Amino acid sequence: MTARYHYRNWDGSQDIPEFDTDELLQALAEDLLENGDLEGALERLMRRGFERADGSRLEGLREMLERVRERRSALESEVDPDGRMAEIASQLDAIEALEQSAIDELVTEAEASGDERRAEVTREVAAEKRMALELSGDGASERLRSMSNYEFVSSEAREQFENLISELRQEILESYFSQVSEALTNPDPEAMARMREAFDALSTMLEQRERGEAIDPSFEAFMEKFGDLFEGAENLDDLLAMLAERMAAAEAMWNSMSPQQRAELSRMADQLFGDEGLRWSMERLMGNLRNAFPEAGWDRSHGMRGEGGSFSEAADISAQLNELASLEEMLSGAVSPSQLAEVDLDKVARHLGDDAARNLEQLAEMAKALKEKGLAEQRGDRLELTAQGVRRMGSKALSDLFSSLRDKAAGSTKASWTGLGHDREYNSRQYEFGDPLNLDLSATVSAAVRRAGPGIPLKLHPDDFQVVETEALARSATVLCLDLSMSMPMRGNFVPAKKMAMALQQLIATRYPRDYLGIVSFSEIAREVAPEDIPTLMWEYIMGTNLQHALMLARHMLRHQHGTKQIIVVTDGEPTAHITDGGWPEFNYPPLPETLEKTMAEVIRCTKAGITINTFALDLEHTHFPFVDQIAKVNGGRTFYTSNDELGGYVLHDFITHRRTVRPAS
Repeated sequence: MTARYHYRNWDGSQDIPEFDTDELLQALAEDLLENGDLEGALERLMRRGFERADGSRLEGLREMLERVRERRSALESEVDPDGRMAEIASQLDAIEALEQSAIDELVTEAEASGDERRAEVTREVAAEKRMALELSGDGASERLRSMSNYEFVSSEAREQFENLISELRQEILESYFSQVSEALTNPDPEAMARMREAFDALSTMLEQRERGEAIDPSFEAFMEKFGDLFEGAENLDDLLAMLAERMAAAEAMWNSMSPQQRAELSRMADQLFGDEGLRWSMERLMGNLRNAFPEAGWDRSHGMRGEGGSFSEAADISAQLNELASLEEMLSGAVSPSQLAEVDLDKVARHLGDDAARNLEQLAEMAKALKEKGLAEQRGDRLELTAQGVRRMGSKALSDLFSSLRDKAAGSTKASWTGLGHDREYNSRQYEFGDPLNLDLSATVSAAVRRAGPGIPLKLHPDDFQVVETEALARSATVLCLDLSMSMPMRGNFVPAKKMAMALQQLIATRYPRDYLGIVSFSEIAREVAPEDIPTLMWEYIMGTNLQHALMLARHMLRHQHGTKQIIVVTDGEPTAHITDGGWPEFNYPPLPETLEKTMAEVIRCTKAGITINTFALDLEHTHFPFVDQIAKVNGGRTFYTSNDELGGYVLHDFITHRRTVRPAS
């Protein structure tokens, strides 16, 4: 699609939509978590669109493409150049009928005159006329050529024929040069010569540009001489693009005709113009424009199936169909939002409406909006979420899970004792001997004023001292072990588990910043995962649930951490893999006794290290979990049987409820 851009001064009325990146991230979240690819998620979102928070819809490319195809079908039903050829044949039939009637009337008048010599001559002339009409041929081009050299008896028939010739010349020329049709329809030789000169000057400029030479004449000099023939062009590129689009539309219109009718129209055009020099100049200019604008759609054809219409009207429709075909190609081939920036929004608005143009503009700005807000960045050839983007997604996941827990009254439960800690309760009390001198200055001064009254200087007394009460919070260290075996996505557990991990990470980062959270993924083997990599974390096409390796890695991650230590295991099956003595993973189903023994041995090591193991078992209807029950018995942790839609709520509720520990106040 040939793109042309026009600019005007800002007047305050233009609507420049601002992308809501929170809405965008929310729309991307499910796909990103499932497939782990931000660029792929953007492409799929670009194609399907999404519902905004206000209930409106951002239309996707699939819907736009459907509307483009509907628009093309509607336009194709408006005209038919083959039908126009049939109309020309009908017009020639009507002209011939008028002429035949006039000939018959001429003979009748001569015979009625009583002058036998006149009647005889008239009959001979009439026979010649009828023979000439009969031998004019079957095709429109042959009939036009014959009638052009024919001396009409009927003045009305002659006038209609001349009008038809003028109409056809104008239609054909307008189909190629809508900007200069008025000048071209003038048969004056001087006008034709001037037109040839203009076409040759344009061809020369194109050829000079192609060779990298200075353009002579300049565009300004050209427009000074021929500007009345080319309206609406502000520069040479603009003029050439306009001519190329129109000529390509005319070619597409010709290509849409049947081969027989196309050949017939070509012969007609040769007869109508007559001027070989003009014809050669047109062909030269068209060849140069085809080379300069190969993407204009020169070889396209359209399924025009309407009821006639002039050739110029068919070219107008063909120009619109070319635009729609280019738009369809660009929308179909776009694999990233940035590619949509190349689409001419003026043409989108013209064919699909202003709302579609605004929607397309927003789709094109998706990646840019994420970058500008610091939520995504280009890393090599890939677009990836930044740490801020991951936190934003985590905040949304956390908010959604807390919303689901609202009816359960889940939340931070305050410790039932006070003491020296880190988080202030915003309560104070009178100082007692032995308390740390952690004064609440505002409350202390207020107590002194109440005791001694206002006035300066204010003298403090030990009875005035008010100390700050703090909420004692125990530091905790948690490792979240996520099962990424093949059964997780197969049963729909993969995305809910990742959402829960993001929410838990965000909860700890914002509410308990001194706490530690590590993340381990496991299938055939276990791996440590950075929190910022959770959105792109993917399951593997490998069989095996190596809980032993996951617990081993989690235990090592916790060995240098302080506070309450726990491992949260999220799995949808029992252990089916372990690490052999040689250091290699081994998978078997049903699980080998050795797998269960090695896994339980690791449970015992965690228990001796003071690490609690809490297990969230998913998909109870497909799998039974006798082994995880044994983990709870040996370790003293808890086992939760839950579904994927309740997983996040269960994990967060349990974490918050059991995070705080009771200890004596200092």
